[in-house]
Amino acid sequence: MDFWGMIYDLCIGFGVTLKLFALTLVFSIPLGFILAFMSMSKIKPISLITKLFIWVIRGTPLLLQCLIVTFVPSMLFGIPNKDFKEFLGLETMADLQFMFVLFAFVVNYACYFSVIIEGGIKNISVGQHEAGKVLGMTKWQIFRHVVLMQVVRKITAPMSNEIITLVKDTALARALSVIEIIAVAFEKVNKYAVLSPLLYSCLFYLAFSGLLTLVFYYVEKKLSYYSV
Repeated sequence: MDFWGMIYDLCIGFGVTLKLFALTLVFSIPLGFILAFMSMSKIKPISLITKLFIWVIRGTPLLLQCLIVTFVPSMLFGIPNKDFKEFLGLETMADLQFMFVLFAFVVNYACYFSVIIEGGIKNISVGQHEAGKVLGMTKWQIFRHVVLMQVVRKITAPMSNEIITLVKDTALARALSVIEIIAVAFEKVNKYAVLSPLLYSCLFYLAFSGLLTLVFYYVEKKLSYYSV
């Protein structure tokens, strides 16, 4: 077995893992804020429907959600996945499978993030909102200049836990034939009948999780300025 060739292939697979990780964060965090505001809406139907949706997503396995998403084009719209790929202008079925996985990950993590964000917003004392009103600030100005950074500080720790969990959850993409690092490692295990590729893939995860831990520690120290 070519050691450096195997490491190179694992790096390629880890690149797909990082792509899924990064895109999930880019889309799920803004969506999490939207769901949090919808959940807190004073319009009861919007609030109830949002809370029900979040409850369903958080109460079912992410792997199952990934599998269900693949049936949406054919079951709901009567479009075979092959035709759906061409409709979206994707080159390969692997690209389509990646898109399905990304969609499921974004929705799943947005629901988890929304609960954390909502808790952070509700944890800000009413007195600070009232002080902003006394100063003649609008609701948006109060949120932007008074509430937002305090919310970010309060949610950093629980969000960091979810984000590190996301790193490990990317391995579920293998179930939909997305060639990420675990899929590459298993291919090497089956080909060479050795377990070392799985052990090396663990080192990739540990190194990246360790790096994220240091980053979040630094961020938390910087945001301690906003403690009240």
